[in-house]
Amino acid sequence: MPAATPGTPSLLRAMNDRAALELLLTHGPLSRTRIGHLTGLSKPTASQLLARLEAVGLVVATGTDAGRPGPSAQLYAINPRAAHVGGLDVTPERVLAAVADITGTVVATHEVPYTEGAEAVTQVTEALGGAIEAAGLHRTDLRRVVIGTPGAFDPQTGRLRYASHLPGWHSPTLLEELAAALPMPVEYENDVNLAAVAEQRLGAARGHEDFVLLWNEEGLGAALVLGGRLHRGWTGGAGEVGFLPVPGRPLVRQVTRANSGGYQELAGVEGLPRLAAELGVEPADAPGAPGAAGAAGAPGAPHGPEVAAAVALLARAAAAPEGAHLQFLQSYATALATGLASVVAVLDPEIVVLSGAAISAGGEPLRALLEAELAELAPSRPRLVPGEVRERPVLHGALESALAATRDEVFDTSG
Repeated sequence: MPAATPGTPSLLRAMNDRAALELLLTHGPLSRTRIGHLTGLSKPTASQLLARLEAVGLVVATGTDAGRPGPSAQLYAINPRAAHVGGLDVTPERVLAAVADITGTVVATHEVPYTEGAEAVTQVTEALGGAIEAAGLHRTDLRRVVIGTPGAFDPQTGRLRYASHLPGWHSPTLLEELAAALPMPVEYENDVNLAAVAEQRLGAARGHEDFVLLWNEEGLGAALVLGGRLHRGWTGGAGEVGFLPVPGRPLVRQVTRANSGGYQELAGVEGLPRLAAELGVEPADAPGAPGAAGAAGAPGAPHGPEVAAAVALLARAAAAPEGAHLQFLQSYATALATGLASVVAVLDPEIVVLSGAAISAGGEPLRALLEAELAELAPSRPRLVPGEVRERPVLHGALESALAATRDEVFDTSG
């Protein structure tokens, strides 16, 4: 069939179809009258549109709006089985996979813990295969998969950079091996960038075109969104702020070999237990201490032991921000602001989204202290807002990224 040209009825129909599908995604089930009102289409045209979309399997009738005044009306919704996508969140501890339907509903997850010597391809196929099986699907049912990892795959070489701590992911042929093992298109993205995608589409950054997401978990990083788009840099390394030289720490040379830099050593999670001890804060895993780390690092734990210990310390301090606890939060806020000030001075973002377990655990007390410190160190004063996607933000970002591209394909009725 020849491609539609501007102004042709087929193109206008496709535009109306897409507008209706987006409304159904946003609002849920709607009647033909409501769709006509929201799109500006007449009721007969809205009826034809819904019949067309139902015939191609993109919408389904879901019942009626019985209970409202007047005659009940048939409701229509996106057909959740129109397409499925996959997302993976890879850390040094585990590979977590999920499958979502076209509406964004997560229908299954599966986690594979890291095993010494395990190959990346094996981990990915096992985790994704488990999620697909749990969803009652076949591998060929997935339209696209997005994999989030620390660091980034260099678009010039195809090799993973900035993540020497991720075992088994540095083979020069890894991308070719994954492409051969998986039947669907696969895309790769930095984990912090995916957390920013999740906040942009689902959370605190909705409606914002220029923002920075500051992240602290296993590593300290940032995602840069400029003009509504992720800025990745020439080698994919934009936002690797842990490598920044900062006051208060000696210069780290050979940073890629060390997999660290001044900002990481100043404000990364590995230094927080030491800082707490210097200030007289009781260790979080002391007997009877609230917020004890407990089984940090055990199978199924969401983070490694360093992150879990830091999170426990920060949560306890934020719950009672006075005395040594307040000093601990203030020192951490100063450390975070020291590197963040450079980012703000260069980019002048509208907001900074605070994310990652080791920042989120500090809650409002840490956010307020960090905002005050940043006001002293940076020439502009962006609002600092807590991330709203607290559960598995990287995984949700991977799914949202896969869904955006898949909806563009599936919802295009012009062909």
